[in-house]
Amino acid sequence: MPLPPACPRAHALVLGALLLALVLLMLASIAFGTAAVPFDQVPHLLWRGWVEREASDGDMLAHILFDLRLPRTLMAASVGAALAVTGLLLQTVSHNGLADPYLFGLSSGAAAGAVLVITTVGDFMGVWSLPLAAFAGGLVAAGAVMLLMRRQREHTPEYMVLAGLAVSFMFTAVTHFLTLMGDQRAAQSVLFWTLGGFGGARWDNLPMALAGAALAAGFAGLRHRQLDALLAGDAAAHSLGVNPDRLGRQVFAVTALATASCVAVAGVIGFVGLMAPHLARAVAGALHRRALGVCALTGAVLMVLGDLLSRRLLAPQELPVGVLIALVGAAFVIGLLSRR
Repeated sequence: MPLPPACPRAHALVLGALLLALVLLMLASIAFGTAAVPFDQVPHLLWRGWVEREASDGDMLAHILFDLRLPRTLMAASVGAALAVTGLLLQTVSHNGLADPYLFGLSSGAAAGAVLVITTVGDFMGVWSLPLAAFAGGLVAAGAVMLLMRRQREHTPEYMVLAGLAVSFMFTAVTHFLTLMGDQRAAQSVLFWTLGGFGGARWDNLPMALAGAALAAGFAGLRHRQLDALLAGDAAAHSLGVNPDRLGRQVFAVTALATASCVAVAGVIGFVGLMAPHLARAVAGALHRRALGVCALTGAVLMVLGDLLSRRLLAPQELPVGVLIALVGAAFVIGLLSRR
């Protein structure tokens, strides 16, 4: 049941509980792996890993924790927060509780752009090749959904879901086509983009995920009043001085960029942007200033937990985190639809 507006203490308790859960899960994600490490030794080994980056004393376990597990855990939390906030933004502007970057085709478009670069031209612009290609694909997907919506007079939630699914399926087909027609040696890399995972997390690509989370959260924080006005409907938003069409275009551009940054480093991971806003609104209410922090932390918790389970369920093999999240997300949607 949503918290009433006059419960700042309860809201702070929820944020504190989520933050504590996130810290504990991150410590568990860093500690558990092929070489398990006790919780109480993790901070010490991370500090040694930081020192040995300069001293090079050769402690392999410290390097594993600092150079492999820590950036992976931070990337999982950043991507989860970014996808959760983008889902919150898309659900608000579309008035559709089933909207998220995956179902709206943004993730599929970004993945198609990245796969196009992988299978054809390669890293022609260095480290920025995949992010720029993913961003271009995400923008094209967003533009396609907006074009389909413009041809429909009444923007019903059902029509928006169908438009997003059509665009998503189209770009998924393009991705498969590029995989078959491109360099077959890149097939393993393409598989990573379509299933999602954090195996390629490094310190040099972590800022990209952090930038996506900061962009989505910063936009939602700055425009929280305009977004709140949309909750009453487009007509009421107009009367309050908010232009829903312009705000919708801005949201699609921001979410396309944030989604592209996530896809560029983690591949396609769906349903986090759908589940996290529902869970956040259940405890923080619908107003964006209160729901934003809860939503971001919920997405981070879901993603870190999913990444931890994906490494432990089939150990020593690793289950793609996108597959695990999709199973949970599908069950969540079924439960959501059965309630309604």
